[in-house]
Amino acid sequence: MSKSNSKRQSGQFVVPGDPLGVIEEFTPGQGTYVERGKIHAKVSGRTLLDMQNKTVSIYPLVRGARVPKVGSIVTGQVSSLQSKTAIVRIFKIGNEQLTGVFSGLLYISDVSRSYVDSIHDACKPGDIIRARVISETNRVYHLSTVDRNLGVLHAFCSQCGHALGQKRYRMFCPSCGRIEKRRIAADYEASSQEGELV
Repeated sequence: MSKSNSKRQSGQFVVPGDPLGVIEEFTPGQGTYVERGKIHAKVSGRTLLDMQNKTVSIYPLVRGARVPKVGSIVTGQVSSLQSKTAIVRIFKIGNEQLTGVFSGLLYISDVSRSYVDSIHDACKPGDIIRARVISETNRVYHLSTVDRNLGVLHAFCSQCGHALGQKRYRMFCPSCGRIEKRRIAADYEASSQEGELV
């Protein structure tokens, strides 16, 4: 990307994933991420090229557009499970709904302080979870549910799809009677709309 080409591209509209330059020429600024030595847009907006400091950043068009950051508390839905990882589609930061789509990974080692035998004991596809972002690489957010207020907020029976209630340390389906395991948040009962189980 030459200097004249860079000037021409300053103010250009970009969407997440659009290439902005290479790390040999620019320092990635706000609203960008790096993948294989190339700088890309993380949010939709206008490019801002600071030629003096050799920095490229994005001015978001949506005022207050937010993306998850390390330390953010996020809410998402488990889309699939791999051998030791849950893939989560993040749709909320704190109490704010997001317009973009962000992917999170919850590794089995970041589920709980105590040993977890299988990621299937922590969550299942379709579950809604609250987690903390502990790191970010190339727009993939690494999540943790270690804290007491983190974990599954809404769980659904893997047999009949009914919302699960909590029964001691297990999850109980009031529809089919199935008992399942989950790593639940401390406020699971309050967030579950099933009421108390006897």
